[in-house]
Amino acid sequence: MNAPSDSRRELDAMVVEIELTLTSIVQGVALYFLIDNARTVLSIQQSAFWLYIVAGLLIILIFWSRSVVHTLTLIRWPLEFGHNFFYIACALGESLLFTRLSNPRAWFAIGTLYAVIVWLLFIYDLRLIRARERDSAGEASDRLYALVIRDQRLNIGALVPALFLLNLACVIFIRTWPEVFTARNGHVWLVAVQLLALGIYLLYVLRFFRTLAPLISRARQEWHSGSNP
Repeated sequence: MNAPSDSRRELDAMVVEIELTLTSIVQGVALYFLIDNARTVLSIQQSAFWLYIVAGLLIILIFWSRSVVHTLTLIRWPLEFGHNFFYIACALGESLLFTRLSNPRAWFAIGTLYAVIVWLLFIYDLRLIRARERDSAGEASDRLYALVIRDQRLNIGALVPALFLLNLACVIFIRTWPEVFTARNGHVWLVAVQLLALGIYLLYVLRFFRTLAPLISRARQEWHSGSNP
């Protein structure tokens, strides 16, 4: 397939810059809410809620790292407004979540809704992957997008649903046995499980990027090496 013209390359670069700027802004907003609300639980009396701060930080790191991987592999002209609107909705979900660091029931309830938004984002982004597959310029591009689509389907079919079910189960446990999970701070075990799951997922994302990195470089060389139309 022919490489894009100079104008297309310029538009691609512009869209990537917009995407990275938006990602930085929305996660900066989420981080502000996390920091602002973390101050209220950073005391010995509130130590039962410290793990929620760490969980919130992992959520931001996961979203940011996945967004960067997404930008490097999929984002090109034209600008995809629906995708960016989902990013803003996710930032809203994170910000609301971080206002509930000391309310386990609300934390897991909002976490359930946040997982639904992320789930829909992964489903919506399938259209971007299909568009990039049509743009594929060679063997490296084909291998890259094969890995990306496999990861996307894994998230849609297993990883994000697991996050959703984990949060939903925690809500049910807290509502059913408040004397255990609220009065006796049993919710700490629930957030510890969530923290473990988030940590494992972050490691998965970092490993996934290391797998993609050489293919991203070669795919971009393919994309820019052909003759202009």
